Amino acid sequence: MPALPKFLPVYQSSGSMRLLAEQAFSRAAGAPLVNGNHVDLLIDGLANFDAWLAAIRSAKSSILFENYIFRNDALTLGIRDALIERARAGVKVMIIRDWLGCLGQSGPGFWQPLIAAGGEVRTFNPPRLGSPFGWLSRDHRKLLVVDSTVGFLGGICVSAKWLGDAKREIAPWRDTGVAVHGPAVRELAAAFADNWAHLGSALPPEFLVPFNTIEAAGNIDLRVVATVPNVAGLYRLDQLIAAMAKERLWLTDAYFVGIAPYVHALSAAARDGVDVRLLVPGTSDIPTVGSLSRSGYRPLLEAGVRVFEWNGSMLHAKTAVADGRWSRVGSSNLNIASWMGNCELDIAVEDGEFAQRMERQYESDLSNSTEIILSEHCRIRLQQPRHRKSFGRQGGSSGRAAAGALRLANTMGAAITNRRVLGPAESVSLGGGGLVLAAIGTIAAIWPKFIAWPLAIFAFWFAAILLVRYWLARQSTRQADKPALPHED
Repeated sequence: MPALPKFLPVYQSSGSMRLLAEQAFSRAAGAPLVNGNHVDLLIDGLANFDAWLAAIRSAKSSILFENYIFRNDALTLGIRDALIERARAGVKVMIIRDWLGCLGQSGPGFWQPLIAAGGEVRTFNPPRLGSPFGWLSRDHRKLLVVDSTVGFLGGICVSAKWLGDAKREIAPWRDTGVAVHGPAVRELAAAFADNWAHLGSALPPEFLVPFNTIEAAGNIDLRVVATVPNVAGLYRLDQLIAAMAKERLWLTDAYFVGIAPYVHALSAAARDGVDVRLLVPGTSDIPTVGSLSRSGYRPLLEAGVRVFEWNGSMLHAKTAVADGRWSRVGSSNLNIASWMGNCELDIAVEDGEFAQRMERQYESDLSNSTEIILSEHCRIRLQQPRHRKSFGRQGGSSGRAAAGALRLANTMGAAITNRRVLGPAESVSLGGGGLVLAAIGTIAAIWPKFIAWPLAIFAFWFAAILLVRYWLARQSTRQADKPALPHED
């Protein structure tokens, strides 16, 4: 029997194993392989913003724009003005904004000039009385589709903060986006159309017809992984890639909060001889998330995973590259909020040339990073030049607090139920968690009404929600069970 090629499921050129691998990847991601595409790699905000504006100004029929943050600043005003000009010219302009992401960044009034020009704007998941925890699910996608010509996606929000601040000596944020040409643009438009229909009336069926006849633009095969809450398609794909990598698995992530199954997958790969690397921010725009990421270094380092911290202002990219053949670029972070809670959008590219470009960029990024290593008694950093500048909270992603809370809950649950052995890094959370619970217990013992009244309010609130939904469900069932009226010709 001949030797099997490395990373067999992706790279074997023919035969039943190739078909089996395509089936496994398609089922895991919930996304078919689309052939005949061309993908341009766009590094950092300026390259992406310039490409977006050029495409918007050339639009002839439609502009589909979906982003977590639209910030009211000079950059976004310039993009909005270009959208207004196209809307006045008869181009169908549709915007999806996330309510939480735009909170404090831009309000509904920001879009009134575009709406007056004929554009449409919808808001994802604003607060609703009947959904007290609905805010946990966000539209974290970054998508722009212009006509049936090009689609852009990645980690970049619509904000001048990605360009840095020369006056304050803050360098531009490090981020990655892509421009996609070819049949995969239809999958991007379909992902937008699905969310658009969730927020109101659906696009007319004929809207996507021009996207059905997009001709091949290259020879790149890729999957468009458009995830929605609780589906976890990208999580399954990330696990599959971690299990299949043979030589290299290089990851970049802005808000890494590794849950136990994924940390185990990375650790198992590293122990099996795979060169697993993780590049994360050295200075995060959300300091608490940076602390959570660092608390998870030890189990990775002990398994042989190499961890690097970026020395620039903010590293916001979300990418992966494996064995010089497979790559991922998009909006999803390696945390449970992205994997399970949000609407996210990524592409998984199966092309050697593109993956090699990704690897070259990764090596370039490591030249401006500091590797974290373990000593016998503590964690130390390799002595490399560091030029970090701290900066305050600036936004840029979603669900970080939820990811941290879920990670803490996972650790506390494991300790209480004794269902698995906690690693040294996870045990750090136990002391803080124990103190918090002790404080709650003390308050409950001395001032019980401070615990009882909030619980009573929440109980009545949830009871009202469930009873209303029960009544609506019964009404819907009764309508469905009514006999049809006789029809006269």
